[in-house]
Amino acid sequence: MTTAALRRPALNMSVGPYLAAGLVVLFLGAFLVVPVLKVIQVAFQDPATGGFTLVNFQDFFASTLFRQSFYNSVYVAGMSVVIASAIALPLAYFTTRFNFSGSVIIQTLAFVPLIMPPFIGAVAMQLLFGANGSVNLILRDYFGITIPFMKGLNGVIFVQSLHYFPFILINLSASLRNIDRSMEEAAQMLGSSGVRMFRRIVFPLAMPGYIAGASLVFVKVFDDLGTPLLLNVNTMLAPQAYLRISSVGISDPMGYVISCILIVFSIFAMWVSFLGMRGKDYSTTQKGGGGLSRRDLTRREAVLCYIVVLMILALVLAPHLGLLLLSFGTVWSFGVLPDGFTVEHYETALTSAWGFIQNTLLYAGLAGLIDIIIGTAIAYLVLRTNIIGRKWLDYMAVSALAVPGVVLGIGYLRVFYGVEMPVTGQPLATWWGIIVIALAVRRLPYALRSCTAALQQISPALEEAAENLGASKLRTVRRVVVPLMVSGLVAGFVTSFATAAVELSATIMLVASEKDAPLAYGLYLFMQSAAGRGPGAALGIMAVIIVGLATYLSHRLVENARHNQATTANQGGGH
Repeated sequence: MTTAALRRPALNMSVGPYLAAGLVVLFLGAFLVVPVLKVIQVAFQDPATGGFTLVNFQDFFASTLFRQSFYNSVYVAGMSVVIASAIALPLAYFTTRFNFSGSVIIQTLAFVPLIMPPFIGAVAMQLLFGANGSVNLILRDYFGITIPFMKGLNGVIFVQSLHYFPFILINLSASLRNIDRSMEEAAQMLGSSGVRMFRRIVFPLAMPGYIAGASLVFVKVFDDLGTPLLLNVNTMLAPQAYLRISSVGISDPMGYVISCILIVFSIFAMWVSFLGMRGKDYSTTQKGGGGLSRRDLTRREAVLCYIVVLMILALVLAPHLGLLLLSFGTVWSFGVLPDGFTVEHYETALTSAWGFIQNTLLYAGLAGLIDIIIGTAIAYLVLRTNIIGRKWLDYMAVSALAVPGVVLGIGYLRVFYGVEMPVTGQPLATWWGIIVIALAVRRLPYALRSCTAALQQISPALEEAAENLGASKLRTVRRVVVPLMVSGLVAGFVTSFATAAVELSATIMLVASEKDAPLAYGLYLFMQSAAGRGPGAALGIMAVIIVGLATYLSHRLVENARHNQATTANQGGGH
C-alpha cells in the first residue's frame, strides 16, 4: 500500500474538517467574539450620536468613585499576590527541598482552597476574623487588642489570598523541581548556602514559575465579583461594572468602560504568565538535572518546619472550618464558637434550595458536554489536519480565559437582549440556555486541554490502519479515536462540570428569575441575610463536596488514562 493510498480517505473527506472548523468558529464567534467586541464598541461609542468617542473613558477617570475603584482593584490584586506569595513560598520550598514525612499530604491540603469559590467562605471568615469574630474576641480578652483582618479592603485581600495562593504553589513547586542540581552544587562549592543561596540562586532560577502563578493570582483577584459583593466592598471595578449594569441599565456606558479595563488587565496578566511559563526551560543548563537535592532535617529544624507548615495550613483551611461550623451552628454571634449545633440547616438547604441544585446539575452537565464536543473537534483539527488557520481555533478557545465572567455576562445582555425567542417572544438573554452557553464558553479552555492531551497520546498509525482497512475518516474518528480518548474526555467533562457548578460572575448577570438560578446564585442569595447564612453554609459544604469529588474523579481518570497508555505502549514494545 503506497503513501498516496493511505492518504486517499483523508482527501475524500477534505470538506469535513473545514465544515467542522466552520461550526466551531460560528459558535465561538457568536458567543465569545461578538459579545466581547460589542462591549468594546459600546465603550468607545457616543450614547447620543453613536459615533466613535473617548469621552466615556474621560468621564471614567474624571469620576472620583471610578478612580478609587480602579486604584482599589489594583491595590487588592497586588497585595493579594504579596500575601499569597508569603503563604506559598515556604510550602513550595519545604516540600521540594527537605525530606520529611507528610509532604504529599501537605501539598494535597494546600490545594483544597481551590475547590471552594472565595465568596462562599467570605462570610465564614468574617465570623472567624471579623471585628467581633472568634480570633479578635480571644485577642481582646487576653491581650486587649484587635486586628482589622476583615475590615474593608483588608477582608477582600485576606479571603482572596487564602483562596488563590495554590496557583503560585503549583507553578513554583514545578519550577523548583526543574532546577538543575548542578547549579546548586556549584553555588555550594563557591561558599553560598542557606538564605543567601535561596535569594541569589534558587529563587531567581524558579522565577518563571513564580511569575506565572503570581500573574494568575493577580488576574483572578482583579476580576472577582462575588467576594467584594458579599463583603459589601463595592468600590472596586468588577462590583462597579455589575452595579452600573444592574441598576442604571445595559445602556450605561460606564459598565462597558469598566469591562474594557478588566479585559486589558486580564490580557496583560495572561501575557506575563505566558512569558513566565515560556521561560521555565532556560532555568536549567541541562534537562534531567534531578531538581534541588533534598536533605534530611535535624530534629530542631523538623520541629520548626512543622510549626510553620501547620500554622500556614490552619490559616488556609480556616474558611472551610468556619463554613463547616456555620453550617451546623444554631446562633453564632459575638462568640468564639456557635451557641449550639443542629442539622436543620442541611434540611432547609435540601428542601428550599433543591431547585438550585437541579439547575446546577443540568447547566453544568450540558456545559461540560458542549465543552468536550467542541474541545475534541478543535483538538482533532489542530493535531490531525492541515487545514488553513487551524491553530487560530485553539487561540480563540483559549482567549476565553482573558474574558472576565462579568464582562461576558454584560456582553450577552447587550447582544441578546434585543433578540426575541421564536415561540415565547421573550428576550434571548433571559433564556436559561444562555447561562449554559456562558458556562460552556468560560470553561472551554479547561476541557480543551484535557481533550488535546488525550489525543496526543493516540498514535496516528492507528487511524491510518483503520483507513487502510476501508473505514472513512468520520467512522475512524467515531469508532477508533473517540473510544481511545474516553478517559481524557471524561476528565475534561468533570473538570468543566466542577468549575462551572460554582461560577458566579457570569451567571449573576444572566439570571432572569430565581427559578432558573444555579447553585452559585442561590449561595449568594442565602448569604445576603443573617437568617440564611446557616442554610447557605450547608449548601456551600454540599458544593465543596460536589466539586471535591468531581476533582478527585478527574485526577483518577487522568491517572488511569496514563497507566493504560503506558501499559499499551509496553505491550506494543513487547510485540
